[in-house]
Amino acid sequence: MKKSTIWILGIVMGLSFLSLLYLQISYIEEMVKMRNEQFDESVKRALMAASKDVESAEVSRWLQEDVSEAEKKVWEQTKGGGIVQTQRFSISSPDGSMHSSIELKTFGTKDLPRAMISRKHGTKTIPQTSRTMVDMIKNRYLYQRALVDDVVWQMVYHAKDKPIEERVNFKNLDQYLKSGLIDNGIGDLDFHFKVIDRDGREVYRCSDYNDEGSESSYSQPLFLNDPPARMSIVKIHFPGKRNYIFDSVSFMIPSLIFTLVLLITFIFTIYIIFRQKRLTEMKNDFINNMTHEFKTPISTISLAAQMLKDPAVGKSPAMFQHISGVINDETKRLRFQVEKVLQMSMFDRQKATLKMKELDINELITSVINTFTLKVERYNGQIDSELKADDPIIFADEMHITNVIFNLMDNAVKYKRPDTDLQLIVKTWNEPGKLMISIQDNGIGIKKENLKKIFEKFYRVHTGNLHDVKGFGLGLAYVKKIITDHKGSIRAESELNVGTTFIIALPLLKTD
Repeated sequence: MKKSTIWILGIVMGLSFLSLLYLQISYIEEMVKMRNEQFDESVKRALMAASKDVESAEVSRWLQEDVSEAEKKVWEQTKGGGIVQTQRFSISSPDGSMHSSIELKTFGTKDLPRAMISRKHGTKTIPQTSRTMVDMIKNRYLYQRALVDDVVWQMVYHAKDKPIEERVNFKNLDQYLKSGLIDNGIGDLDFHFKVIDRDGREVYRCSDYNDEGSESSYSQPLFLNDPPARMSIVKIHFPGKRNYIFDSVSFMIPSLIFTLVLLITFIFTIYIIFRQKRLTEMKNDFINNMTHEFKTPISTISLAAQMLKDPAVGKSPAMFQHISGVINDETKRLRFQVEKVLQMSMFDRQKATLKMKELDINELITSVINTFTLKVERYNGQIDSELKADDPIIFADEMHITNVIFNLMDNAVKYKRPDTDLQLIVKTWNEPGKLMISIQDNGIGIKKENLKKIFEKFYRVHTGNLHDVKGFGLGLAYVKKIITDHKGSIRAESELNVGTTFIIALPLLKTD
């Protein structure tokens, strides 16, 4: 599949997942907004109901007090006897105009005052008695109405002047609020309230009332008919409102999480696809390079074998010796390439099999330099060494550490600048608990964007249109694995067209 096709599919799927996430988040926000509005409306209805209950309680209290006072006066006047008394009741407005007036004859008994039925000379008939009872009920009604009118006028003009503590029973107010919240479906939510009088003075507060969170607080006048300047206010607070709203939309959270998981999985899948594609390209490059590396020695051996069939070669011992040497050298070269390919199996195992022993790294590097000097001098180069490690003893596999040093030097030869003589500098020194090794060259260098990839398997730094550098892309990956298996570390420092330095840190055999 082409890279452009993968990109198109990835972008389309990514936009689809992002759109789905956006829709889900928008839906959750809309639900939260709607639940907040429903909650606000329910609280307002509950507060309005509580306000009406408070007003009703006040009216009931005024009526009871007024009726009890009127009946008490009648009882005191009659002294419990049967003295008949005529009473006139009138209600007038503050401007002096008459509002209502009634007259009622009563007599005192041990019970409540009752309307008296007048008796005239002679015997009353049943219809007359019935009319008398009707008149009595009518008079009683007018009496009670006069009392109510009187209470209403007193409440309108005098109740607002009383302190709020005398008008409201705060324990009853708490019950009114609970009842209103239950009726509106939010009775399970804890609440706290306080009461503020007309002067802005706080006259009552729940012990655990908290002023924080203005979005969770609501206000309501206790007496809606009071003048605006004399209104007392109840302020109610819901500390658990946010959790209540969240719980109502929490069923959407799992779907949002699953969508996020799918999006992350999709992104990871796209990353794996591109990584596998890159590995495939590197493996194809590896196969092409391997074919070239194997083709050259095989062709040379084949040509040398054909020359041996020539009778003239057999008659010349020098020619025969030369051709035999070429076959031997190319066979060694072919065997070396096969061994490099077999090194791939190391990367599939968790850890390489190492034959550990005590090594003097200064002696090992000196031996490698002596062997490698001839190859460097072929390119008019030279190797300088500064082996200053006072404690050079490490516990390591001699063969693999030798291969590490050899591979790093061989890379310096492969990537030398054609217009500059090769210069290699090998150093050793000690740091606390570590033996440090550096191999520095003056080659073509490595770009910063490629520097972090050079230790990956099959990765080879691009050299433009030049194809004179052959290899499998396994050398530095092998070096990294061997150093890691020795519990060490390796890093590279490079500057383009200046050179590259590889720095290795290995644990010492004995640490102070």
